[in-house]
Amino acid sequence: MNIEIKAIRDSGTKDKERIVLRVLKDEDIGFYVIFDTTFTEEGNISNKVRHSFWFPDKKVRAGDLVVLYTKRGQAKEREKPRGITTHFFYWGLDKTIWNEEGDCGVLLKVSNWDVKGAY
Repeated sequence: MNIEIKAIRDSGTKDKERIVLRVLKDEDIGFYVIFDTTFTEEGNISNKVRHSFWFPDKKVRAGDLVVLYTKRGQAKEREKPRGITTHFFYWGLDKTIWNEEGDCGVLLKVSNWDVKGAY
């Protein structure tokens, strides 16, 4: 994968809670989905997805950061020194989701999908 989870920040704080991703190689963030899940009693990542966010299509470059806030807001970006860009996205939720011990963020790259009736 060309994008990785860097950190979950300010978990449980409604206006600040976010997950931060680092772009390792030029990519379209629209191929990525974030899931909120927990762990099983055995300590494995659970397959019970509680929330998901599929990023909209947008080119991002190596070194960029992608910040996904849990709250509502409008997507935007901010240029930083050395040509780095921070891309801000908003999940649009009314409550925090990274608010409990054992919450787990999972980032998946989706390289293939099918739309029923499209062809």
